[in-house]
Amino acid sequence: MSGAPSPDATSPSQAVTRTIDRLRLARITPTVRAADADTADELARTLLACGITVFEFTATTPGWEKLVETWSREAPQATVGLGTVTSPEIAQRALAAGAHFLVSPFQVPEVRPVADAADRLLVEGGLTPSELRVAARRGVAKFFPAHIGGIAYLKSVMSVLPGARIMATGGVTLDNAGEWLAAGAFTVSIGSDLTKGDVDANVRRLRAQLG
Repeated sequence: MSGAPSPDATSPSQAVTRTIDRLRLARITPTVRAADADTADELARTLLACGITVFEFTATTPGWEKLVETWSREAPQATVGLGTVTSPEIAQRALAAGAHFLVSPFQVPEVRPVADAADRLLVEGGLTPSELRVAARRGVAKFFPAHIGGIAYLKSVMSVLPGARIMATGGVTLDNAGEWLAAGAFTVSIGSDLTKGDVDANVRRLRAQLG
């Protein structure tokens, strides 16, 4: 059910649908957050070498704009998004740099026209069923912070929003990612638990869990 749109969902464009399909197939959307662009770039290259082709940089990383531009130009096999998009200005800069999708930790109605005009996926954050419904109707909703409600809460949400595409973010780890997906998450976002230490070993451990 997690791959099917909810009954009251709008119809995304073909370009947005392609991005949604990539997120669905990947199941894991790592968040690459670092103190500087060089470190973020190194982490992303390691992930790509491990076979991870969908991930998001964040607007909290200094130099993110050049980072997104470089990756969108030099790594056509990767689907790169920008997270922590909190204003139309950040969204416009991210899209100009070549971001394939945008992610916000909360509802950003003022960013929706920017994403729509560029024909790009906007993943808006939400915690309540009402917030998640609004975001999911546009394509994919970000359940954040997921650890507040937990897996049981996600199951309850999915019971009233069957088929909603929900990205669980916050509190997702290498050990419980499979549980979130089994509970109905469309994809899960993992941050430092995946990128700290031996990234290659972390990815192998994650894949072993997911099967």
